[in-house]
Parts: sequence; C-alpha cells; structure tokens
Amino acid sequence: MAERETHAQAPADTWRATGERIDTLIAASAAGGEAARERSEELVRLVTDFYGAGIERLLELVHEHGALDDPVLAALADDDLVASVLLVHGLHPYSVETRVEKALESVRPYLGSHGGDVELVAVTPEGTVRLRLLGSCDGCPSSSATLALAVRGAVEAAAPEVTAIEVEEAAADGTPGALVPVDSLFSRLHETGPDGAVVDAPAAPGADWQPVPALLALESGGVERLTVGGLPVVVCRIGPDLFAFRDRCARCERPFKGATLARRLGGGANDGVLSCSGCRAHYDVRRAGACVDADAAGAHLDPLPVLADGASVAVAVPTLPVAAP
Repeated sequence: MAERETHAQAPADTWRATGERIDTLIAASAAGGEAARERSEELVRLVTDFYGAGIERLLELVHEHGALDDPVLAALADDDLVASVLLVHGLHPYSVETRVEKALESVRPYLGSHGGDVELVAVTPEGTVRLRLLGSCDGCPSSSATLALAVRGAVEAAAPEVTAIEVEEAAADGTPGALVPVDSLFSRLHETGPDGAVVDAPAAPGADWQPVPALLALESGGVERLTVGGLPVVVCRIGPDLFAFRDRCARCERPFKGATLARRLGGGANDGVLSCSGCRAHYDVRRAGACVDADAAGAHLDPLPVLADGASVAVAVPTLPVAAP
C-alpha cells in the first residue's frame, strides 16, 4: 500500500481551556502584588467551595429520592467534565483503586497487541500506585516508553490525587523484584552524550490522546506517516491491530519515508516487520519496535499508544513537544 502523509488535529477542549485560563489569570494577578494574588486565590477558593457544597447537596437529594443508582453513578463517572468536577470536590463515586483499574483497562488493548499486560499491585495510603508488567512487556526495552506515555497518562487523568507510580520489576528467578519509579524507567531509554547533555530526552511524563480518523482507512499491511499533535508519527496495520511509533529510524535517524511492512521470513501470518528504506533496518512492530537485525539488536523505535474501537482511532503523544531529530 502506498504511504500517505496527513495531519491530525484534536478538536478544541473548551472546558480544559477554561481551567488553564483561570490559572493564567491568577498568575497575572501577582502583578498587582502579593495581596492582590491572595485575594484572587481566595475568590476562586470561595466560589469553588460554594459550588462544591451545592453539587454535594444535589447528589444527596437525588440519593434521597432513590434516583442515584449504579447506572447514574456510572454515567457521571464516565463523563470527563462531570468526573473532573466531582474529583475537585472529593465527590467522585468510585475509589482510587477502581479508577486506576479502569484507567489500566483503557490501555490494555495497546499492551495486548504487543503480547503484554499490566496489573495493579496496590495503592498505598500515601497515594503511590504500584504496577506489575506481564507478558512481553516485562523486560521489553521500550516498555518504559509505553508506561510513560500510556499507563502513566491514563492513571494520572483518572486519579490526579496519585502521588507516584512505581513498577515492580521481575528478579532473575522470575520472582517479584524491586519497585522502580516510572520516571526512572523512562530515563533508561535515553543516553547522555560525551558532554553530559541528554540525547533524545523524554518529551513529557504524560500523554495527550489525539483522535486520528484518517487511520480508520488504513488497510492491513499498510504504512502511513502523519503529524499528530505536532509530532511526526509512522503507523502500521496488521489485520485489526494498529501500531504507532515516532517517525524516526533508530539506526539512521531518518524518517520512514518509503518504508514497507512485510512478514518476517518464516514468521506467522500476524508477524510484521517495518523496513527503513534508507538504511534497510528492520523492526518488529509487535515487539514495540525492537530491531531484529543481528548487528543492531539493542536498537528500538519509540512506540506510541494507540486505541481503536472500530469507529474511532486515537494516538497518545507527549504533552510537550519532542525535539526534532
């Protein structure tokens, strides 16, 4: 299939923009001195508390009339705007554990497409979420990128009160090992140059899900290059599964212009190897972009989480711009 290049933009999210505008106005009030800033913060706090008390009373009245049943609670929790307001006021109907589990469920399609999974080990009283990687994600060189962009972003969006996320690493004998902060895992993908400067530094600790409807038309075996949220991305499809990576070869560091997707020699029907037209490097897309060439076994692409339900497709990109190659 011929390679296509398109651009995808997410629709404006007005209510999130409103929250950012409030923060900007409070910061600007500091120009009038500390007293002006304190008055602005107090005003916002009083208005927030006032409406929070009103929302709490509204829920109490609905409950007293027997209308606050499980379907209604689920509808409230599934609405992003309503859920965010309930979180601000400590009124969310679901516990932290339940929200984290739901967040992990949302990224399991991506992890499962690579033969992996993630499970919740515990949420500590201090607010630390402990996770365990399963399947091929455990020990995969790019599992840290998967966590930083997909798991961490989903967990923090669902449970902003979480203070830290740790991943349980397997010991050599397969038993549970040490707990490693997600930030530490992410940093392992990046090296420092001879001058000590960070090379290809991580863009951000979280992710922003961007809808990419153009990918619905991508056929099996196809490769498409896009710009998603300002980030150059290359996407492949194998059957129903989509795989997205930062559009840069790990060996020659050039974009995947003219790249092809083919089955590995002797591989199964669902195998897929992305070939760089520039340096002829080969990457196993189902192994999160691990290079299969003997002379570059440690090289790998930077994977980006993809969620698809048959009617829509979204790709998670870093919340801050990634430096151009």
